[in-house]
Amino acid sequence: MSARQARPNRITAGARLALAAALLGGMAGRLCPASGIWQELGPAPITNGQYTGRVSAIAVSPTDANLFYAAGADGGVWRTSDGGVNWTPLTDTLPTTAIGALAIDPANPQVIYAGSGEANFANHSCYGLGVFKSLDGGTTWQQLAESTFAGRCFAKLLVSPANSQTLLAAVTIAGGFPTLAAAKGHPQRNGPVGVFRSVDGGATWTQLLSGLPNLSATDLAFDPTNPNIVYACIGHIFGSTQNGVYKSLDGGDTWTRLFGGLPTNGIGRVTIGVCPSAPQRVYALIAIASDAAGGGASTFGAYRTDNGGDLWSPLSTLGNIQATYGWYLSVVSVSPTNADTVFMGGLDLRRSTNAGSSWSTVTPPHVDMHALAWDAAGRLLVGDDGGVSRSATLGSTWTSHNAGLGTTQLYAGLSTHPTDPLVFFAGLQDNGTNRRNTNTRNWTNVIGGDGGWTQVDQTNPNIVLGEYQGAGTLYRSTNGGSSFASASSGISTGDRVAFFAPFRFDPNVSTRLLYATQRIYQSTNSGSSWAAISGDVTLGAGAVRSLAIAPSNSSVVYIATNDGLVRRSTNGGASFTTRLTGNPGWPRVTREITVDRTNDQTVYLAGAVFGVPHVRRSTDGGATWSVLDGDLPDLPVNVIEVDARFPTPVLYAGTDAGVYRSFDGGQNWRRILGGMPNAPVIDFWLDFGRNRLAVGTQGRGVWTFTGIVPGDMDYDNDVDVGDLALFLSGFGCTEDCPRDINDDDVVDLVDLSLLLANFGFSYP
Repeated sequence: MSARQARPNRITAGARLALAAALLGGMAGRLCPASGIWQELGPAPITNGQYTGRVSAIAVSPTDANLFYAAGADGGVWRTSDGGVNWTPLTDTLPTTAIGALAIDPANPQVIYAGSGEANFANHSCYGLGVFKSLDGGTTWQQLAESTFAGRCFAKLLVSPANSQTLLAAVTIAGGFPTLAAAKGHPQRNGPVGVFRSVDGGATWTQLLSGLPNLSATDLAFDPTNPNIVYACIGHIFGSTQNGVYKSLDGGDTWTRLFGGLPTNGIGRVTIGVCPSAPQRVYALIAIASDAAGGGASTFGAYRTDNGGDLWSPLSTLGNIQATYGWYLSVVSVSPTNADTVFMGGLDLRRSTNAGSSWSTVTPPHVDMHALAWDAAGRLLVGDDGGVSRSATLGSTWTSHNAGLGTTQLYAGLSTHPTDPLVFFAGLQDNGTNRRNTNTRNWTNVIGGDGGWTQVDQTNPNIVLGEYQGAGTLYRSTNGGSSFASASSGISTGDRVAFFAPFRFDPNVSTRLLYATQRIYQSTNSGSSWAAISGDVTLGAGAVRSLAIAPSNSSVVYIATNDGLVRRSTNGGASFTTRLTGNPGWPRVTREITVDRTNDQTVYLAGAVFGVPHVRRSTDGGATWSVLDGDLPDLPVNVIEVDARFPTPVLYAGTDAGVYRSFDGGQNWRRILGGMPNAPVIDFWLDFGRNRLAVGTQGRGVWTFTGIVPGDMDYDNDVDVGDLALFLSGFGCTEDCPRDINDDDVVDLVDLSLLLANFGFSYP
């Protein structure tokens, strides 16, 4: 029982009984919508750069230059009607926020399609759940074809300009290394891919196989003067002799592969751009096939045809624009009015104004290109790892349009300040480590690269640590995050890491930290220097992806590795005993392990894969495990938190579709409603002193939920008689109200028992 629960004079025993009798007398059972007090904290945007998270697709109004749509890779679909000054999220309540493609019906721009699942093949390119369709400009949506496409991703959607009921889709496997890591074990992850067609507005789909292989289709394009002519790119990223450019002359019924100068071996992802003003001219960008680890995929070459694909010429002056990961970076677009002006995007954006004879670098404010589009005024829009930018000068100058566009993707490692509720630190995909210290959605970048784990010393918040990808990339601040210096002395940069290395302050000894690669490092001087204290703790080829130090005993450390081990140390991390093998999960850093705050033998484990136990608990140090899934949906759970201040600990599960909570030990789970989108939850921080749960999402930034104490109706961080009237009003409320404590959409005696537990009663 917590100190709060044990306080006397909160409510007398007689009053308790009277309250219970009154409720039993007829009020219990009326419905009241569940309510959560959610607040979005951003970043939206990162102010020293005006960046936001990755944008995977853009669709533009054919008539209104200020109306366009952007798809966050895991941030859902957003709309702006004032040219990017303001943005509105449109799909927060849909089953997934992972979007790979957008299309507008050219005959009726109110009809919009979104293909879910991002086809950029990274570990964070989430699986999809079908096609979403809106008939009213994005205000409302319906989910279509989940049974056809779930577990896979969309690279492109096209609506025929001749028939609004006819659509084409380019569908790929989910990404990641190892293969399909981003599918997270979805039961349909190995379903058919390639080119699909619908003739009923997206309701049903047929795979087109006459001349096309069952391999990932990475691009599609109509001939703008003849929709029966279609180009398709087959681009299996690990290479295939069937990869290349294909053409149909009958709307997709049959296909012929185009040769005539195009490469035939060793190629990976392929993308194309058809010239609107001269449809016989087509440009293609081809990457080298990736190796199994995701490397080696530089630019194979750029090509041009002037006769509809019969003969292609190499554009040798482009060079390598895709670094070593052309599976992630590949986009082509041609000016609507000038066939000689073409853009090709990879790590950078290149422009040619002479049909590919020479190129200029015209990269917008952020690198890593994923989407190109032209607004109704002929301005170029770019979607990249930093959001949306627009140029009226063919890329010579740019304007960012990211204020309010909250699509940032967090990695595990969200941290807060012990005394200032405004201060947060978080690591973001391709947007570094960032700090929030104002009551806005604006954050400040403090460390570059991909941002990973962060930690704030809870006894001396001037000490802050952050990192970027790789081993030995740790940085430390002694002034609360205003400036950082390298702090990796003693760490081998050649170690294997789970993209990042998780690290933790010892909750019992503030100057001690642990840092994990394939081995464990220790610092005893607040991160100034490090020394290895263990050998290889993996099976020989993996790395630690999760690290937890028992709050009650510094000697007890739990780890999870990306080769499937869960292990326990009783000597501070020097040596480990295996407690589980074959434990699947996301290969990058996670916070999947939570140790009870008072008992180092009790540990909780999240399961971030479909079809496995999602919430497990051990009370004997990992020797045996019980499953607490109850009625939790079969969704990957990425992070677990436990509020053990109550007779039955309150469990929080961060899933691929929001936050679920259980008050009864995992038998019954309810999603916490109240405004947070269905984004993947990647991290938690239970902030007891402020009665809030801080949530880091993959695609929608950071959110806080106020009211983690069951029964604190008025959210004043205390349970007292002031909450009783509010609770009783829940039995007659007609509007959204915070009385439904267990989130089951009914205010009843179960909620009463939870409330009274805060006054000293046990749960029934």
